[in-house]
Amino acid sequence: MSLIQPRTLKGFRDYLPAVMIPREQLMQTAREVFRSFGFAPIDTPTLEHLEILTGKGSDETDRQIYRFTDNGGRNVGMRFDLTVPLARFAAQHISTLGTPFKRYHIAPVWRGEKPQDGRYREFVQCDFDTIGTESVLADIEAVAVINNLLETIGFDRFTISVNNRAILTGLLEHLGLADKSVAVLRSLDKLAKIGREKTAEEMINAAGVTAEQADAVLRLADCTGDATSVFATLTEITSGNEKANAGIERLRDIYEGALASGVPERRLRLDVSIARGLDYYTGVIFETTLDDLPSIGSVCSGGRYDNLAGLYTKQHLPGIGASLGLDRLIAAMEQLNLLPTASTPAPIFIAYFDKDHRDDYLRLATNLRSAGLKVEVYPEPRKLGAQLKYADAHGFTVAIIAGGQEWTDGECQLKVLATKKSSQVTYRHDAPEELVEGLRQILQQPQ
Repeated sequence: MSLIQPRTLKGFRDYLPAVMIPREQLMQTAREVFRSFGFAPIDTPTLEHLEILTGKGSDETDRQIYRFTDNGGRNVGMRFDLTVPLARFAAQHISTLGTPFKRYHIAPVWRGEKPQDGRYREFVQCDFDTIGTESVLADIEAVAVINNLLETIGFDRFTISVNNRAILTGLLEHLGLADKSVAVLRSLDKLAKIGREKTAEEMINAAGVTAEQADAVLRLADCTGDATSVFATLTEITSGNEKANAGIERLRDIYEGALASGVPERRLRLDVSIARGLDYYTGVIFETTLDDLPSIGSVCSGGRYDNLAGLYTKQHLPGIGASLGLDRLIAAMEQLNLLPTASTPAPIFIAYFDKDHRDDYLRLATNLRSAGLKVEVYPEPRKLGAQLKYADAHGFTVAIIAGGQEWTDGECQLKVLATKKSSQVTYRHDAPEELVEGLRQILQQPQ
């Protein structure tokens, strides 16, 4: 039988330990941040009835859904995000959950889109959402969570761009384009990628607006500068439009509330040009970019969607939330050399080179794990040099070396692998505290 060539599908990737370890750490960080704000975990199926998914994002999103007919003859699709399944979930379970309901969900999603730098067809989203309230406090909290999340992960230089779709919607109504708002907003969402001129052309060709109408929309999107000047310009451009003015005031409340919540002013940017490509957004929207790698795109995006659950229930269930693009963030951290190089989750390595003391090595590892330390024992009694070469290659922090005489004397040698420095520590089977303390001191030091 001929061998099958091992290969991955285009747009998919394998995660080796060196990437998977920080990936799992990021997920755990996200969980801790979400929980600190009171968000509770949920999970939903990978597959949904196709009608649950289609027509909720955009025509492009519908084309990207992985869909098939299952063994029961049902038309099903793989979820393309975690928000649409949440709307279905809320409509189905809200009588039990009550409102407001705050949830987080960390899980893979699938989109059959063209792979790009940091973008794959299978990727993990880390979502948090609040369902069942239109309060501006929920909007403010969403910005605060994004700031806290990126900060806790370890980033300092990032920008949270905030807009309110109600401002754009109000202007479009004023221009007589309410029935073309979806097409116009989709075109506007491409402004940063294709520029002003091509965006205007797309609005004219795809949405059927006039050149003057396209220019009016883009003049609104051109509002830049500090918050005071942006709010003044917006108020001037949208003068007399009640919906747009209400959107501006809501955006002002969100901006001021975010500052009060501890979000640094340098990280907040009012950007009326962002529209988000998904059709279900109705209010505040945000995108988060890394100042040192803006080309990677938004690593945490979201917004308010007050009507999405209305597709599944007559009960009004407004929502607000955002999603951390975990795999895009990992790709960015790889490019910025921010990922640790270790391919092991256990920082302590026990060299096993004296076969007569096999059980002593095992007892030592068990004692250290009982003290809360992560330990790996080499499985074969090979030469010490070969074992230390393995430990170096896998990124262990410290190696414990003990041979026949050390076991007799009740001592271990601790070797810090990065610096090659060694120290002797007393070790007793019945009282390993001194060894544990020595290891903890080494692990707490910057390597």
